[in-house]
Amino acid sequence: MKRRSLLAGAGALAAAPLIDVQAAGAAEPAQHGRKVVTGAQALANSGWTALAGQKVGVFSNPTGILNDKSHIVDTMHASGKVNVVAVFGPEHGFRGSAQAGGSEGDHVDPRTGIMVYDAYGANAAKLQTLYTKSGVETVVFDIQDVGARFYTYIWSMYEAMVAAAKTGARFVVLDRPNPIGGYARGPMLKPGYTSGVGKEEIIQQHGMTVGELARLFNAEYLALDTGGPVVQDLRVIEVQGWRRDQLFADTGLPWVMPSPNMPTPDTALLYPGTCLFEATNMSEGRGTTRPFELIGAPYIDYRWAEALRTKDVPGIEFREAYFTPFISKNANLLCGGVQVHITDPHRVEPILAATHMMVEAKRLYPQFAWRAENPPGRWIDLLTGSDRFRTMFAAGASAEEIVAAWQPETAAWTARRAQYLLYKGGRR
Repeated sequence: MKRRSLLAGAGALAAAPLIDVQAAGAAEPAQHGRKVVTGAQALANSGWTALAGQKVGVFSNPTGILNDKSHIVDTMHASGKVNVVAVFGPEHGFRGSAQAGGSEGDHVDPRTGIMVYDAYGANAAKLQTLYTKSGVETVVFDIQDVGARFYTYIWSMYEAMVAAAKTGARFVVLDRPNPIGGYARGPMLKPGYTSGVGKEEIIQQHGMTVGELARLFNAEYLALDTGGPVVQDLRVIEVQGWRRDQLFADTGLPWVMPSPNMPTPDTALLYPGTCLFEATNMSEGRGTTRPFELIGAPYIDYRWAEALRTKDVPGIEFREAYFTPFISKNANLLCGGVQVHITDPHRVEPILAATHMMVEAKRLYPQFAWRAENPPGRWIDLLTGSDRFRTMFAAGASAEEIVAAWQPETAAWTARRAQYLLYKGGRR
């Protein structure tokens, strides 16, 4: 990994290459009875004028919907006003038919007849080839993110932006709310720990929309990864009526699962923390109706829930629970554990909660271990962004000590990202 002395202090946005932000309307507080308007709907309301006369390639998945629940690609195609020459499907695929770590492959979409390219894991070089092959002049990105560094859609966007910079394509982000709000938490990704679940240095719960992240990526990272070019025409069609202190439940928007194991907005609230259990031999609830809310293993008993109920974890209660996952780790085995119940969604601190859960599991059960891989513990390093979590955890540090270790990084990130934010409201 290159840098980061070049980026220390993150130079002012005005000093960065020009970013043209085309707002579809000023963001303002939502009024009673009035729904938040997504960037996709704002663009549709304008008659798709920002895409007129362009050959368009669309990165999207089932979350790219309009008010009537139709998909933007289907509506663009049916309107006759947008020349969609290619669609790019991320992890889980354009239509969302693949499980975690999977995709739908290259194929012709049966509804529209448009060529769909598999973009999951595709690097910028491959995307650059696909843009050229399909004649893409404008790349549109419309995917609902969930606000965690290791949720892969933002890295699909990053690679798509690098490819756009190299081909000279326009890049249009149809922004959507961050469903877990705008408050940043967690550790920073460190050099040497980049991967498909974290390609650049951002913190674990970044607290930004994809449009805001696109601005940051273009200003701070693209030139270093392209050898010079950035996206010269980057446009963010803003969300109307959303504030940073709003969660998804406050928006009035329908929840469409961004991935098969993200069934509800509550799942998204816990995911930046409980996803860390992917790095353990415990089930993170995949293969149940409550992934990332039900956590356990065959060796867990009632003592874990009892211990967790003594912890001061804001906005959360732990209930003893038993479940049998039908896929993934511990498939078809009865697991003891907990269900993580959200009692106050505006106070939830998912990374703190997960850290307490792991510390207590290790203290109570000698069977607790990192998942089998070489080297052991590599996945927890990639998810948390360094080996610090793992080494402090192994040394017997408390949850409070582990969380305290990254607070300066969180504060620095909060200050650094400020110049790229598009929406107001609260510290979340």
